[in-house]
Amino acid sequence: MNHFRNKVVLVTGGGAGIGLSAATLFARQGARVVITGRRQAALQHAADSVNGIDYLVADAGNPSDAARTIEEVAARHGRLDVLVNNAGAGAILPLSQANFARISEIFSINVFGPSLLATAALPHLRRAAGNIVNVSSTFGHKPAQALSHYAASKAALEHMTKCWALELAVEGIRVNAVAAGPTETDFLSERMKLSADQIENVKASERARIPLGRRGFPEDVAGWIVSLASPDAAWVTGQVITVDGGLDAT
Repeated sequence: MNHFRNKVVLVTGGGAGIGLSAATLFARQGARVVITGRRQAALQHAADSVNGIDYLVADAGNPSDAARTIEEVAARHGRLDVLVNNAGAGAILPLSQANFARISEIFSINVFGPSLLATAALPHLRRAAGNIVNVSSTFGHKPAQALSHYAASKAALEHMTKCWALELAVEGIRVNAVAAGPTETDFLSERMKLSADQIENVKASERARIPLGRRGFPEDVAGWIVSLASPDAAWVTGQVITVDGGLDAT
């Protein structure tokens, strides 16, 4: 399939995990893909490994990086058709330990970053009749202990998805989201900063609660991101698709 031939796709947090898996699928379907992140080595490795992937070092939580990112993508490729807001931050953060710095970091990456990137991308998406896919979480609409601020940030992202879809439909721009369940990425170690023992305890607890009996793999989620961005979903907007092995139903 070449659904994305001559299309340009930007995937934030694309150096590993769900972001890299989605970027790879987009590239295999003909897209020119730009991935972003803070770790240049990981981005470089991805670009060297997959034809059609380019990269840009940028921090989704840094306000000044949003406009620069969009400008650089447009300068390199002349257009932007799809924005995938995949970069995310999270923390196991009991209310008793919450402070301004930790809450701000979560919201800077999960709410402010996607908002500023989408704003900067709008002129290009209008010209391309493009679309936005936001990456949320099961916990954006399912309560969990010690995840209140992470969950609230993803709830905000899901609500923004629906509001943007209504606002931008008249301009031909679709906006959807994929809410990912627990997935085998480096999120628990790199983003949540958990120890090896803590990670295994979390994974065991999640496997026990997921009806399909396992945590997800990046490709389980990536396929839905690409599908929502494709012409096959031309009549789909304002939707949040939960991909989590049935966890949301428990």
